[in-house]
Amino acid sequence: MRQLHSLLLLLCSLLFAATCAASDYHEQLLLRPLHPSLLLASFNFQSNTSWASFEQQNFRYFPRSLGQILQHANTRELHLRFSLGRWDAENWGARPWGGSREGGTGVELWAWVEAETDEDRADGRWLTLTNALSGLFCASLNFIDSTRTIRPVMSFQPAAGHANSTLSNLHLLHGTLPREVVCTENLTPFLKLLPCKGKAGISSLLDGHKLFDASWRSSEECQLQITQTIDMVLDIQRSKRPRDNPIPRPVPNEDLKCDTSKPYHSDDTCYPLDTGAQLDDWNLSQIFGHPLKGACPLADDGVDPVCINVPHAHHVYASGGAQEHKDETGYMRCFELAPEGNFEMVLPKQDIMERAPLEQPLLYAERSFIGYGQERGGVQAILTNPSPSESVDFVYMESLPWFMKLYLHTLKAKINGNDEDVIQEMYYRPALDRKRGTQLEVRILIPANSTVVLTYDFEKAILRYTEYPPDANRGFDIAPAVITIGNVSIRTTSLLLSLPTPDFSMPYNVIILTSTVMALAFGMVFNLLVRRFVGVDEAEKWDIRALRLRLAGLIKGLVRKFKRKAEKTE
Repeated sequence: MRQLHSLLLLLCSLLFAATCAASDYHEQLLLRPLHPSLLLASFNFQSNTSWASFEQQNFRYFPRSLGQILQHANTRELHLRFSLGRWDAENWGARPWGGSREGGTGVELWAWVEAETDEDRADGRWLTLTNALSGLFCASLNFIDSTRTIRPVMSFQPAAGHANSTLSNLHLLHGTLPREVVCTENLTPFLKLLPCKGKAGISSLLDGHKLFDASWRSSEECQLQITQTIDMVLDIQRSKRPRDNPIPRPVPNEDLKCDTSKPYHSDDTCYPLDTGAQLDDWNLSQIFGHPLKGACPLADDGVDPVCINVPHAHHVYASGGAQEHKDETGYMRCFELAPEGNFEMVLPKQDIMERAPLEQPLLYAERSFIGYGQERGGVQAILTNPSPSESVDFVYMESLPWFMKLYLHTLKAKINGNDEDVIQEMYYRPALDRKRGTQLEVRILIPANSTVVLTYDFEKAILRYTEYPPDANRGFDIAPAVITIGNVSIRTTSLLLSLPTPDFSMPYNVIILTSTVMALAFGMVFNLLVRRFVGVDEAEKWDIRALRLRLAGLIKGLVRKFKRKAEKTE
């Protein structure tokens, strides 16, 4: 994972809620330069349908495959997200959508399941839901078992309005698979949920090769409503590589941009020239491999499908027939596409240095392991409030595996290096070996322009050799911590825990040694039982007599053989 080009793929976050809405569909692509050579592309798809149509199995915009799963599992709200890597908040600003559609590394799933007051029934419907979604999205969601499932108390709230009679019967369950690898097999089911299924509209730009080669990617799916979003940070120069020549090669000497003012500059030594804030030139065909294949005919006409966040002073050219609309902020412009034909947008190279301002995040969060050794360790979370005037009240949630045993008495929170009490509320549910993991939720208040360091110690459990994965020496993935600030969510990076690992060649060595000993013992016993013991003088006489009988038999056989040949010749 790279720091600047850190990958984050949040492929699907599904939000399903039983509210009444008109049947419609709209989509929008927002492009926002983050860096002279980085571009944020945010795809947003939203399908609404009425509750009556849903109950009558009348699926027009809402995907039937997903709707039937939700009905069968009595799920009233669902969030499913695939992700990889992290968002670089220091260089890219606040997260897209306020972090509300961002997930942790791997798979993150939470849902409100209706099951009266019976927790066992809710667990059964949760199991049904994870297994069905596993098949729908070609993912390992069926591995979200009781050891990877928690019931958050303070961290999540329903995203849509539910009836009061329904709220009392809803059970919130949350599960993670930080080890899950996201690939094109997850993108294909995602596109099949869309009305135009990647054939037209902005979804036609979603090519697997370009998406999974991006520097950052994220997506989410939702009254009765499904919202699907994909956010990815693209490296412009990397995306310009031709499809028939995808292997990166060194830049030719004549194309290098060097700082000639350096005293060590020469024909064979080049120091890269700082281009400042000047944006790279690009167009849609270079970034996504082909132009946008027209508007989706099922999308509403009231929403401009393509927008770009650059100052109005920048020149942006679009295909003929597209109508440009600029907002009053001076930084956003959108395009209404022509009914037919492809859409192309070009941002040429220009000397204008002005850039759209980046929104400052509410909180900076870092998490890492501390300590050393194979028996114990610790976790340190550094939480910084960048605001000079406002404090931040948030909930910090950890979902740890059972083999990472937390010592609650070691939990400390220091503000600016002082032992001040900043923990306002806490919920702790200890782990049970091989049954459930540890759940920790802490409400913290950080004053303005302050930093809180949250630390705790843990003990590493010894696993059975059958519980280790094939690549045990790589380590075990620990799910990111979830930080909730009102409607804003922040995920820290995932961690890689190293556990005491046995030498897996030893069982085979034991098997070989044991088999050898058993073979030797069996051979000795067999010889004692079968072998005949006689005196030496008797053995010699027996051997001569046996030899004579054997030779006589051979001679008689040869004589019979020659007689047969002679009879045949006559």
